[in-house]
Amino acid sequence: MSLLGERVKRTEDRKFLTTGGTYVDDLPLEGAVWVTYLRSTVAHARIDSIDVTAALTAPGVVDVVTGDDVDLPPLPPDFGLYNDKMIRPWLASTGGKVRYVGEPIVAILSETRAQGVDASELIVVDYDPLPAVVGVENAAKNESLLFEDAATNLAFEMKGDAEPGDPALFEGCDVVVRQRTVNQRVAPAPLETRAAAVRWEGAHLTCWASTQAPHGVRDGFAKQYDLEPENIRVISPDVGGGFGAKISAYPEELLLPWLARRVDRPARWTETRTESMLNLGHGRGQLQEVELGGTRDGKFLAYRLTVDQDCGAYCKVGGLMVFSTRMMATGVYEIPKAQYACRSWVTNTTPTVAYRGAGRPEAAAAIERAVDLFAAEIGMDPAEVRALNFIAPFDQPHTTVMGTVYDTGDYAGALRMVLEKADYEGLRNEQQQRRTSGDPVALGIGLAVYVEVTGGAGAGEWAGVSVGDDGKVTVRTGTSPHGQGHETAWAQIAASKLGVAMSDITVEHGDTDIIPMGGGTMGSRSLQHGGAAVAKVCDMILEKAAGGSVHGLSADASVSASGPTFPFGAHVAVVEVDTETGMVKLRQLIAVDDAGKIVNPTLADGQVHGGVAQGVAQALLEEFSYDADGNPLTSTLADYAFVTAAELPSVERHMMETPTPNNELGAKGIGESGTIGSTPAVQNAVVDALSHLGIRHVDIPTTPERVWRTIQEAGR
Repeated sequence: MSLLGERVKRTEDRKFLTTGGTYVDDLPLEGAVWVTYLRSTVAHARIDSIDVTAALTAPGVVDVVTGDDVDLPPLPPDFGLYNDKMIRPWLASTGGKVRYVGEPIVAILSETRAQGVDASELIVVDYDPLPAVVGVENAAKNESLLFEDAATNLAFEMKGDAEPGDPALFEGCDVVVRQRTVNQRVAPAPLETRAAAVRWEGAHLTCWASTQAPHGVRDGFAKQYDLEPENIRVISPDVGGGFGAKISAYPEELLLPWLARRVDRPARWTETRTESMLNLGHGRGQLQEVELGGTRDGKFLAYRLTVDQDCGAYCKVGGLMVFSTRMMATGVYEIPKAQYACRSWVTNTTPTVAYRGAGRPEAAAAIERAVDLFAAEIGMDPAEVRALNFIAPFDQPHTTVMGTVYDTGDYAGALRMVLEKADYEGLRNEQQQRRTSGDPVALGIGLAVYVEVTGGAGAGEWAGVSVGDDGKVTVRTGTSPHGQGHETAWAQIAASKLGVAMSDITVEHGDTDIIPMGGGTMGSRSLQHGGAAVAKVCDMILEKAAGGSVHGLSADASVSASGPTFPFGAHVAVVEVDTETGMVKLRQLIAVDDAGKIVNPTLADGQVHGGVAQGVAQALLEEFSYDADGNPLTSTLADYAFVTAAELPSVERHMMETPTPNNELGAKGIGESGTIGSTPAVQNAVVDALSHLGIRHVDIPTTPERVWRTIQEAGR
């Protein structure tokens, strides 16, 4: 009997709920020195001097290292598309610059963690402050340059077919709506902060790392230290969350082997929560100009999206999320004409990286906000406007005006289902009754219909399956879970294929010595690559058995899907807004998500629930903010407000299944969908609640203060 599609409980949870997981910080490493990084307290400054004299003689200190000591080759630019003058130093050094609060300046090696912290307080850094650049609009002025040799703060630019504001695109349109929107900077804040440990054994390096991609970390070390990959072992034990921020190694991890070799001892490092908030790459950070034109009867004719992306102080992958935003710019709509232009800027803030959804939530937020603005302008219900403009249902590849090839989709079906499940008509009636009665607590109903791309990261995935003489099965996978439930899902697939009990299956991952290759876990790629690879290798086992016993057989393969997949869905958010205080309460969220064939609905529910929590948090609460001098204002969990159970109602989830032909399982990704549909749905709901007051837009996060100020301004 096949277990595919069944609600199988997570096999991982017994460990986590009883003895607990084993994380990098839990691992014993005999003789290891602790590494502590002294970090900049200034956003933008030239360093006149660094005095480490007192720290060198502090109790327990083994060594103190400054940027002048590090003789490694310079850190290469992450990608060749950026301005090649924008190079990050290993450690900021005398005569050089610091470019954000939290940037590492000195590494202290000590016998205990506490001794390193104590010694760091004895180091004196003399800063010559420079004007800070905060926000892309200030970066674009080029009045203060982060990299003088670059002669600009512009890191990357993709020009569209026309300049923003050019009216030619909208010729023939009865109505054109325009809006500046903010997709604010957020911090990933995983439960486990970054942690790493290294040990040399001759020319062989072993590294333990909290990462989403052990093989990627291995390859990063190999490149940096001119080693063959087989001379490096990376082990990723249990990982307490990543959300895209732990895909690759940061300078703090990459420097550990050099530090360990310098003192001829193993070295380990675990960042504090505040360090994590300041240094683990941030997400989002787009300033958008949306323009949508069409006819008065509701048909879209033209769309333009112009994006300014905040890279932070150094150019990481976050600055290139603009490509994903472009790819999905027109969303679920058939729009005859569309243009896109973007620029990525360096600022005196934490560098940005991929964050759950990575460019696709930004695209969905822009187009879904534009659709509601358009509907309000022509006086039509936003659900009706969407239905008029959907790409028709398709089960063959469809190419959008942006050149993106979607696999399968039924966007109208998703909207119909979510409107029915939400009792949309009843909600509109309740809203009208409240307005008629003068209720100060306004009801808002927000819609978002989204499509995203998954499985595009990496060129395939490796899996190995072996069956012992005792009939027990070992599955090895190149994916690297950090909460997704791969051990359960991969065992389900193997059990269904091989006809063995799940209890007789062990899933191994996260060790480059036993897993020869792997793409890791990001971009909602795991099931359609890693799961499909497990299915394929199980078929190979069965072919070898040729109808006989499968005992004592093994096989492995690297499997590539024929292309990325495009999950989609529709979300309805219902909010109550106290117009006297600005307080927003999310009363209900109904989610219809289609991720192709579902292997385990319980796991899919968990992924959507987690994604919705993060998406709702961005809409209501979360924002990593700085003052004008680049000082972080939200660097602790006392200041940075992410969502809790008190703010998040139970998500009402409904499934659609539109299989993809791009992999054997017919599966699409589900790990990021919740973040993509929920944020614009909640934002649209807040604006809808206030629309009778003449309010057309509220930027996220829709905090009580922001909502209250918007109401006051509308009243004036």
